[in-house]
Amino acid sequence: MIPKQQLLRFRVSPSRSAMRRAFGSTCARQQNEASAAPAETAPNSRWLSDIRNRLSTGISKRAEEPKVLAQLKHHMSYLDQHWLNLSAGREGYLIEPQWRGLDKHSIAWGDMDSMGMMSNSHPPCHVNNVKYNRFAESGRVNWMMNVAAHVAPEHRREFTELMSPRGIGLILASIRTDYKFVTVLHKLVTKPDDTSDRILMEAVAYSHKHKRPAARFFEDIAVYDYRAAAKAPLKPFMVKEMQVMYELQEQRRQQTEQKVQELLQSLEDLEV
Repeated sequence: MIPKQQLLRFRVSPSRSAMRRAFGSTCARQQNEASAAPAETAPNSRWLSDIRNRLSTGISKRAEEPKVLAQLKHHMSYLDQHWLNLSAGREGYLIEPQWRGLDKHSIAWGDMDSMGMMSNSHPPCHVNNVKYNRFAESGRVNWMMNVAAHVAPEHRREFTELMSPRGIGLILASIRTDYKFVTVLHKLVTKPDDTSDRILMEAVAYSHKHKRPAARFFEDIAVYDYRAAAKAPLKPFMVKEMQVMYELQEQRRQQTEQKVQELLQSLEDLEV
């Protein structure tokens, strides 16, 4: 099981277990839950770039103030080193290597096309959009295997077989991809319970070159019993592991939000 020491002392409030995003007509039940939940204020999608721009402006304007300049440069260095932790963590993604579906995946020549070429002398410079869904598929399978590695030994085989047609397995019912510009991270959108026969997940592919999301994915995954040829709920031990994962995500989101607010407050103080 996922080590309990990774959990913080505070718990997720009941209202946070409501769904944050509905994925489509296949998820009517989750949409009803979402309508009853309080609306969340999403951060500006360019918040990280905005902070970087403000820091750059401050560095250029406060060159004659050594103490202020040193603090601004310190914040810029922190942002450059921890951009992935801040960007992904603020959304509740766990970014440690053991939770990454794809970790700094190398883009092969065959993954690219010629979109964006300025002339015939330039090499392909744009990842073919159809490749992103393959990245999401690979990332999700690896994410499940990463979770399985922390399951109690007596349940590990069954959890691993979720990725096979041997018994209780997972079938991707639908995926929506929002293309942006690759480390791939997955997270649970809703907290599973003993009745769950679907898993809703979000994923994001990050470009390390551009230091921002390259694509976002919204996945609706059906739980299927291949032996009975019918839908099935997750087994209790699977639910338990995924509930712990969900709580870890929520704690990461709150931790990172606090760090971001501290950074913003410090920046505002320096801009005065």
